[in-house]
Amino acid sequence: MKIPAIKKLVEAYDLASLQLAEDALMDEQMPAIEVEGDDEGEQLTHILAAIWIKQEIDKTGDAFPKALRAYTSRVRTSIS
Repeated sequence: MKIPAIKKLVEAYDLASLQLAEDALMDEQMPAIEVEGDDEGEQLTHILAAIWIKQEIDKTGDAFPKALRAYTSRVRTSIS
């Protein structure tokens, strides 16, 4: 997971575009948007993170850094 790649997705694309990119990767297709990552798994991780963060921003009105901290905290908790 690379924070700059996630930030780029959050800033550059709307939620619908990110969800279409997720669907494309899940169907083993090339997404219509540019997604950084060493492989499809990392690209999917970046897309899912960007979707979660955008939804969190919409729900709470928080700025990107706070929503990112909430996401990374959630990830750390899930792997502990």
